Amino acid sequence: MSALLVAPVVWPLATAAILVLLQGRLPIQRTLSTASAAVQLALAAVLLARVATQGILVVQFGGWDAPFGISFVADHLSAVMVLVNGIMGTAVAVYALRDLDADRERLGYHPMFHVLLAGVNGAFLTGDLFNLYVWFELLLIASFVLLTLGNRREQLEGGIKYVAANLVASMLLLTGIGLLYGATGTLNMADLALKLPLVPDGLATTLAMIFLVAFGIKAAIFPLFFWLPASYHTPPVAISALFGGMLTKVGVYALLRGFTLLFVADVALTHGLLAWIAGITMVVGVLGAAAQTEFRKILSFHIVSQIGYMVMGLAFFTPLGLGGAVFYMVHNIFAKANLFLIAGIARWYAGSFELKKLGGLYRHRPLLAVLFVIAAFSLAGFPPLSGFWAKLVVIRAGFEVQAWPLVAVSLSVGLLTLYSMTKIWLAAFWSPAPAGVELRAGPAPALLYAPVVALALLTLAMGFASAPFFALAERIGAELTDPTGYVRAVLGEAAAAAFVAQGGAR
Repeated sequence: MSALLVAPVVWPLATAAILVLLQGRLPIQRTLSTASAAVQLALAAVLLARVATQGILVVQFGGWDAPFGISFVADHLSAVMVLVNGIMGTAVAVYALRDLDADRERLGYHPMFHVLLAGVNGAFLTGDLFNLYVWFELLLIASFVLLTLGNRREQLEGGIKYVAANLVASMLLLTGIGLLYGATGTLNMADLALKLPLVPDGLATTLAMIFLVAFGIKAAIFPLFFWLPASYHTPPVAISALFGGMLTKVGVYALLRGFTLLFVADVALTHGLLAWIAGITMVVGVLGAAAQTEFRKILSFHIVSQIGYMVMGLAFFTPLGLGGAVFYMVHNIFAKANLFLIAGIARWYAGSFELKKLGGLYRHRPLLAVLFVIAAFSLAGFPPLSGFWAKLVVIRAGFEVQAWPLVAVSLSVGLLTLYSMTKIWLAAFWSPAPAGVELRAGPAPALLYAPVVALALLTLAMGFASAPFFALAERIGAELTDPTGYVRAVLGEAAAAAFVAQGGAR
């Protein structure tokens, strides 16, 4: 069990080390990188199956029992996110075989790609806050390298904004960790769930605000999102897709974990603030997208807007709201990443991401148009695609808690999302190619289409066969609402009983 739990981190790190030794031998690097991503996906699938049958899995490193040692914990939320990261890693690895140029590969793309996957998995599986900080830092280093590969001016400008914002987040996170340790004497998250209720209310609220800002920068919530639309459209498409799909979701995961397990002393304040943030994030993101005329910039602003729906589910702090937030997050990862990949294929045919330089793709490549419609309409919430069910669950959770203004905002933002997707459809697919633009003859490479088709099928499965996905989301929502099982798995039965006695089981 211990080997299975650490494998999603150890495997990509070991792959990265081997790929460094193979630097310059591109054919071998490409084969190993793609095969390793597929193995990581298989390991993640086994991990989720084990969690589903045996419950929460825990590993204590170095023979030290929690809370003194380092813990890795896999509950249903962690295992699902590791699996999603495996799916995305495999899809991007295949797409990159034809998307990336050899110069970027020689500059270290393949090792850094696997370091990034390891960092994401480490953030999902760690059971203590300091190691969450460590994995965030590993993510920051790897993502900055990937973001700036090629040293183009726009990449460097975007990379500087990206790193500056994330360094501020890291500084705040480390400050919060230090204050938290000083107040409680522990950083193990299960142990913190027991000890934070003993901290004076004013200090607990201050700590919650520090972590809200730190995690909020990582998640790109309002008003801390400016770095994302300035940077995510600058690297190659394969990297943009991985960033757009996964990286901000690590921040959302941290918010979900932190504001269900730890910072729940004053829910009226913290989650009321999250509700305001969710609404404004949705509106600002979608308005930014509506004002753009470049394919990937539109998608980058939509990342911000869609984060608002996830935070909205967290703000409601009910099993339905939390389960809906997780369902929405998984749906969005697949749909958003797929739209970035589709943008890359459109650029392959037309030579540009600018909408005014695109056109005629529906007649030229109808399969690409169909794939775009699946991802775009799912993002906009068209029934019966996955985005419809995801929004429906979150909105139903809003009805339960009578959050009528936020529900109205979310419905309005859905209409504006449809407007942005329709703008891309009309310009790039439906309208004829503009004068002077000649679409490339012949089909795009199959390696570009294969991951797009696979992600589209996942989107369709989540829409047309949503019952098992909903069942899993409901289970996650129940675990997040009542973390007693998490505390029991990490610290034992006595700690779980103490947690219940404190009123921790909600």
